[in-house]
Amino acid sequence: MNWDKVRKIYPNQWVLIEALKAHSDSGKRLLDQLSVLNSFSDSLSAMQSYKHIHKNSPQRELYVIHTQKESLNIEERTWAGIRGTR
Repeated sequence: MNWDKVRKIYPNQWVLIEALKAHSDSGKRLLDQLSVLNSFSDSLSAMQSYKHIHKNSPQRELYVIHTQKESLNIEERTWAGIRGTR
């Protein structure tokens, strides 16, 4: 499924999506194929669902996005990790 189709099926909702096929280009993450895992009327419920799935499957590429966005603009960030004390 692509983002335009998601927007038509789930108008004005928060969606928890998984990238099934994606690639990077110029610091952006481009989702070629995605799957809607669930839809929500509020962002809090969407984020709680995201946290639950991410905790059990951290390797999955998940996003919470509102369908009012006309296009996906996902910027990549480098994770530096957490420094411990010595």
